[in-house]
Amino acid sequence: MEKLIINGGKDLEGKIQVKGAKNAALKIFPLALLTKEPILVTNLPEIEDCRRAEEMLIALGHRVKKIKHGTVEIQFKNRTCINLPADLVNKFRASILFVGPLLASCQEVYFPHPGGCVIGAGTRPIDMFLDGFSKMGARVEILENNYRLTAKKLKGADIFFPKITVTGTESLMTTACFVDGVTVLKNCAMEPEIPALADFLNSIGAQIQGAGTPIIKIKGVKELKGGEYKIIPDRIEAGTFAMLAAASNNGEVLIENCEPLHLEVLWAAFDKIGVNYRLSKNSISILPSKKILSYDITTHEYPGFATDLQSAFTVLMTQAHGSSLIHETIYDRRLLFCDSLTQMGANIIMADPHRVVVNGPTKMHSRKLVSPDLRAGMALVMAALIAQGQTEIDNIYQIERGYENLAERLKGLGADIKRIKE
Repeated sequence: MEKLIINGGKDLEGKIQVKGAKNAALKIFPLALLTKEPILVTNLPEIEDCRRAEEMLIALGHRVKKIKHGTVEIQFKNRTCINLPADLVNKFRASILFVGPLLASCQEVYFPHPGGCVIGAGTRPIDMFLDGFSKMGARVEILENNYRLTAKKLKGADIFFPKITVTGTESLMTTACFVDGVTVLKNCAMEPEIPALADFLNSIGAQIQGAGTPIIKIKGVKELKGGEYKIIPDRIEAGTFAMLAAASNNGEVLIENCEPLHLEVLWAAFDKIGVNYRLSKNSISILPSKKILSYDITTHEYPGFATDLQSAFTVLMTQAHGSSLIHETIYDRRLLFCDSLTQMGANIIMADPHRVVVNGPTKMHSRKLVSPDLRAGMALVMAALIAQGQTEIDNIYQIERGYENLAERLKGLGADIKRIKE
């Protein structure tokens, strides 16, 4: 088992590059099921979730060819319609994105409940996916431990999402490209990864209007071509690095290859709390600040404060002057990692499962920790870097699901961090 060993309290300064967006990269692999022509994927983050997506595509009889670091070619190979492998489905929730393309191209798909992080385990059902496929004409059977979907022919439909869902929006938008008629999706998510996916689909022959707004209209087509998809920069990684630099508050940190416009809600918060920063077209500079102030946040769908940034912001607030209320509205259990921060010396009061009060600033101390999920794991790395002493973090597979070569990149900023095998 791998772990991270971090000697905290070091000055952080220098440059760090943002990788391609995990939440954009995972959505491209299922498209190989809908076109017989190759798709070249560039700026691909080499992370565990992408490796699982590659393995899923190969298990379904198709090809993934690595061209160079960060570049792969994915291609249809055989019309081999098999069940989605349980061992892969259980490892990443984005496996649900293979269901629609398989259903559209093979008329049948059989799969277990998707896995991934433990956060929101009781409140991340797939009913909105199943309801959408049903409205398109699929027959949905819920078996003891699996789902079976069949459809002789899918058709366009009007579909309203009762709750905003990013993956649901992407899944049904992608599937609708290959069904008869027009599909209208309402109350859609508006995250930047959605118009990025729609723009690529349109470039290979799809007919999608309105991506990035609450209403998306898709006219089905008979075929899609191949093309090149450059993955947009990961806004969650960029925001997390910005908060790490602000919390360490030492030298200047330059975050390159990013899209600052995707993080306007974070810059609004930085303006309130006194973080000294500069933005350019493709980079962010975080400079030492005189004093970080407390600030309340409530997570919300884009363009609101992203739930995936909440864990890092909670760590930042341990170094702020005053009391901050952190209100997590998207996922259950996402605030449970605060117990680890408390063990490190943070002054955090849990008001209820969705709200904590962070009192700061506090000195953080080293501990032996276990990463509970992807974003909380990264927040613990952030806490360890600003803490005094040596911290060990186990279960780093959860962190490596979303952050490429993290230890080496942080070393470039002066961090004393190493990845070891027990």
